Amino acid sequence: MKTIVVIPGLNEEKHIADVISKVKPLVDVVIMVDDGSKDKTALIAAEAGAIVRKHPVNLGQGASLQTGSDLALSLGADIIVHFDADNQFAAEEIPEVIAPIIKGGADIVFGSRFLGKKSELPFTKKYLIFPLGRFVNRLFGVKTSDPQSGFRAYTREVAQSFRIDNNRMAHCTEILVKLSNSRWRIKEVPITVTYHEYGQKFSGGIRIIKDLIIQQINK
Repeated sequence: MKTIVVIPGLNEEKHIADVISKVKPLVDVVIMVDDGSKDKTALIAAEAGAIVRKHPVNLGQGASLQTGSDLALSLGADIIVHFDADNQFAAEEIPEVIAPIIKGGADIVFGSRFLGKKSELPFTKKYLIFPLGRFVNRLFGVKTSDPQSGFRAYTREVAQSFRIDNNRMAHCTEILVKLSNSRWRIKEVPITVTYHEYGQKFSGGIRIIKDLIIQQINK
């Protein structure tokens, strides 16, 4: 099965070569979508062996994942993996994430930071994710342990079945909700996350909830 990894990134020249070097031996193709970076992210990614697509302006991670997924489909991907550019995910866990699909037991696999492996979450992120998870489960009727994980994999058929509409911070939950409310077989597997820089704050969580509610209203 042809496995293609999609890595969205913005101003990640510090990490992108290391990430690609770790991911590349484990998959068939690496696609890096540069989301309007002002640094050398795109150049470094290409030199590291990735196929690079560049947005001329910053559109958001959701838009970058859709760009990369569309390209992966055009290249004949059987499995598409979403992976972050900031070196927080463990590349060596990619085989564990795609294994349920390869074995025929799942169509979609979500990585979770809360299923046994050790991920040290910063205070703000820890106390953002738990209430956000409860909110998502209640509002949309889904069950998940980690609504904001960016490490996921799904089959070609799944990728063809939906589009990512939310370009910004709520895209992780949008993907989860859309795919949970479908016929696909879903599995969660434990992943490890190592935080180098602590990003999202409580204000980011409020924006995610706001975006999700607006999207629900506009359906």
